[in-house]
Amino acid sequence: MGSTGEHIKRVLRGIPVGRVASYGSIAAMAGLPNGARTVARLLHTSSRTDDLPWWRVVRANGSLALRPGFGLEEQRARLEAEGVRVDAAGRVRMSSYEWSGDAKGDAKGDEANG
Repeated sequence: MGSTGEHIKRVLRGIPVGRVASYGSIAAMAGLPNGARTVARLLHTSSRTDDLPWWRVVRANGSLALRPGFGLEEQRARLEAEGVRVDAAGRVRMSSYEWSGDAKGDAKGDEANG
């Protein structure tokens, strides 16, 4: 993925503990409007080898994208361990936990208010 992949990785690494970001917002912060699928592909291929915080990435509506038995349970557990509430339907309240910061981890906007 070259420099595009590196931009995405920098943004991913900037998501603070206890916050989440959507695939699309990560793409936008990396300079790739409409690049949500590129973010998903990079996470699928590189999240473990590059130690990326994949569990902090959710769909735009706050739902966990992984299926039961294929990572959903681990994502839920990791988010909850960081203080992020995941409801029974597998959604995070974006108004409380969404990070809209920059690649350095500086959040823009309000702090999470669980």
